[in-house]
Amino acid sequence: MNYHGHNGKPIVERVSTDGAAAQIKGLPRVPISKATAHEVISLSYGFFTPLSGFMGRQEVDGTLDKLRLPDGTLWSIPIVFDLSSEDVEKLGVNEGGSVVLEYLDAPIAILDVTEIYEYDLHRFAEKTYGTTDPRHPGVKKTLAYANRFIAGDVTLINEPVFNEPFKSFWLTPRQHHEALAEKDWKHVVAHQTRNVPHTGHEALMKQAWLAANEDMPVDNLNTGVLVNAIIGQKRVGDYIDEAILLTQDELRKSGYFREDVHKVTFTLWDMRYAGPREAIFHAILRTNLGCTHHMFGRDHAGVGDFYRPYDSQNLLQEHRSELGIKPVFLRENWYCPECREVTNSALCGHDAEAQSFSGSLIRSILTDEVKPTQQVMRHEVFEVVLDSAAKYGQGSPFVTEDYLKDRLPVFTLNQLEDATS
Repeated sequence: MNYHGHNGKPIVERVSTDGAAAQIKGLPRVPISKATAHEVISLSYGFFTPLSGFMGRQEVDGTLDKLRLPDGTLWSIPIVFDLSSEDVEKLGVNEGGSVVLEYLDAPIAILDVTEIYEYDLHRFAEKTYGTTDPRHPGVKKTLAYANRFIAGDVTLINEPVFNEPFKSFWLTPRQHHEALAEKDWKHVVAHQTRNVPHTGHEALMKQAWLAANEDMPVDNLNTGVLVNAIIGQKRVGDYIDEAILLTQDELRKSGYFREDVHKVTFTLWDMRYAGPREAIFHAILRTNLGCTHHMFGRDHAGVGDFYRPYDSQNLLQEHRSELGIKPVFLRENWYCPECREVTNSALCGHDAEAQSFSGSLIRSILTDEVKPTQQVMRHEVFEVVLDSAAKYGQGSPFVTEDYLKDRLPVFTLNQLEDATS
């Protein structure tokens, strides 16, 4: 069956593993970073449909200036592959030629090079993030790009082999569509996350489910919540990836969501923290996974005070008719001791008494291993956090330098020459 995603375009699938060793014979080899490997995988499986490869200058210009690809399709984040001019020459990368991209000392994909070009990185940063302040993590990433961009289609020739617990949550876009069809979900609301869930997150997901159920029968169970976690570049202090996936899934396993209305998967993506533009990107991404709705809360995909609290929702509203997915706009939640429930300022007038689900509060609870009240975090989730910390995080649920150095890789790659000999 052919599945369609953003702007009604067929889901891109560029995977060609048969005879891979022969395909790469004699081609130049180009080592790539983890971030680029993640994007190669996402491009090849169709997470970034309608893109089939890394962007050329015209595509980048249109994205930055007009939020448009050359054919007029809405697009908000440039997807580029950077390489230094020295490496372009040394590695034999030429326009019109093909190269083998290598990761973890193994071939992963073939890139058919269509363009090699320079780009003003400050312009790139200012247009994408609305700032060139290097304190912004996206700006810092952009200004560290090498001085050449390499454009062209990519074809995956070596599919990643995911390690547990990631293997249990990995689905390609096609597999997402198939899994959602098997569940017979007519409406699917996406929850974007890179966090361990507290009860505020849970309440937002339940509000979003009710909103996405909209005109369906009251007793309908054909609406589902797809928790699609972002797995990518980690900074010291972030939650470890394993804890994110396992705790999100624990909400279903412990019965806080029915088995038939909740599912957890992940996408390989290094967050840009681009606020409004990244919100558009997330809507496109989840359209490609088969979702019909997407929840967007306060300061979606923002960082620090670079964006106003509801900038992302405002930009989404401007482009609502082009999204192909229905935004569900949500306000910030907290626990109100007077109401004795999770609520928000649109419903409750007890702001002065509200107990915010602050990051520092949650972190102190998890760091000190003091069981929280059920109003803050489900006890079953708390136990999974501690178990994940012991099993995967060297005792901590938060990323440390030791975790970055010693963690089990999310995926591995086969050595093609050995596998086909």
